[in-house]
Amino acid sequence: MPDIVTAVYENGILRPVQPLNLRERQTVRLQVLPDEPTDEMDLVLQALVAAGLITPPPGHSDVTPISDKERHRLARRLGQAPGKPLSEIIIEERGPW
Repeated sequence: MPDIVTAVYENGILRPVQPLNLRERQTVRLQVLPDEPTDEMDLVLQALVAAGLITPPPGHSDVTPISDKERHRLARRLGQAPGKPLSEIIIEERGPW
């Protein structure tokens, strides 16, 4: 499956920033692209993602992450919602084993 991986080049070695799901000594094909994409490269990558040929790299999203404080506030608010927890509803819908 094609994937885009961010790596750092140090002392002649490309070191991935994130762990890779590869077997030890597995051979892979690489295409080296600068981390600062050009407008043209952005368009090409967007087209490939839209076609389902590649997945966006981890950490690259148009969604702005919320702060830890806001995430905790939302979690508390959801925890106070009336009714049964979703886990209980799912168990009831499954019926008897």
